[in-house]
Amino acid sequence: MKNFLTLIALAILPWSLIAQNVIPGGKETIKIKGFISQTFFMQDQKFAFGNGQKAEWVLPPAASTNKSFYGFDVRNTRLTFVYNGPEIAKDWKLGGVLEADFFAGNVGSGVFSPQMPTPRLRLAYLDLVHNQTRIRMGQAWTPMFGNVPVSVSHIAFPLGYGNAGFVGWRFPGIYLYQGLNDKSSAVKIRLDAALFANSWTGPGDNNNFMNAGNLGTPQMEMKLNFAGKSLGGYLVAHYDQKNITTVAATTDHKLSGTAFEVGVKYHQKGFLLQGNLYSGKNIGQQFGGITQFQMTTDDLRSLGYWVQAGYVVDKKLGFYGFLGKEKVNHDDVVKLALSRSEHTLSNFMVDYKLGAVTLGVEWLHSKLGYYDGSDKSASGNQYSFSALYKF
Repeated sequence: MKNFLTLIALAILPWSLIAQNVIPGGKETIKIKGFISQTFFMQDQKFAFGNGQKAEWVLPPAASTNKSFYGFDVRNTRLTFVYNGPEIAKDWKLGGVLEADFFAGNVGSGVFSPQMPTPRLRLAYLDLVHNQTRIRMGQAWTPMFGNVPVSVSHIAFPLGYGNAGFVGWRFPGIYLYQGLNDKSSAVKIRLDAALFANSWTGPGDNNNFMNAGNLGTPQMEMKLNFAGKSLGGYLVAHYDQKNITTVAATTDHKLSGTAFEVGVKYHQKGFLLQGNLYSGKNIGQQFGGITQFQMTTDDLRSLGYWVQAGYVVDKKLGFYGFLGKEKVNHDDVVKLALSRSEHTLSNFMVDYKLGAVTLGVEWLHSKLGYYDGSDKSASGNQYSFSALYKF
């Protein structure tokens, strides 16, 4: 009966947009939360990873357009289930998260398909918690995924993601979060360590795990976090090794990925200043190197950063400016016959909060440097108006 009532509560969710605790039985609860996102946009060029709420960098002229176009995008819309479980042993508690949005394509390709975006899994993990120790198992954000730029239109695909210094992704694995000092300390210090699935150029098919990442080592990361009242930061180190051969190959061709990252965030009395810097090689699976992959053992080195400043007046009217840049080693691009060599992204936003609703106007400008026998560049703009309702 209790499970039946839980299903009824989930079924009526679309008619009840207030965050709720569903009680499945005992002391556990399921908290339902998320947001509804709507963006009206206009662009003068095509973008990758896509247009609308997915836009990150402008495509070269050969793949772009000479006509401006517009669209309405709701795919940021997100639904999250947070499970707060019982105590399963002395001082050990169970929890978990399941989260999805709507960026998995559309249902079919016919005339009505644009109005039927498909859900995709974002997060799926369980937590075991004991005092300042948290053990997470499942698909979660890697330690490299740090500060996130503020935007009303670019949420699932944040500003600078995979193109201007913003790196990190979510993978299934085992994650450890360990507090290193007293909870009452003015500056809290935490160590994150993670071992998780590797990946390189896709799974090979939609059912099996056969790809270059599975033939190498798991990815490994460590992160040291510092969090004060107004100022916080982190340091991250990454290592992995891909074997870019097939299972049947008699020889191994190994490609090592390394990265170092630092991030800082200052937030005080309506003022926000945050940013991120990384340096790495062969980390396309973590959205580095302007998200490019090579199938040789030659390295692809890259360096990227982003910074954002903002100020909110009376907790309602906000002004934000974003600038990010990523540069791939030019010699590596030429040698590996890749194309994207550098990218600069800027974004300006004004938003206004009406309770749980945020309205925002943004201008995004992308300038891509690419190589096709000689160095060339392309640029494009996106103008957007967005509404975000959190529940």
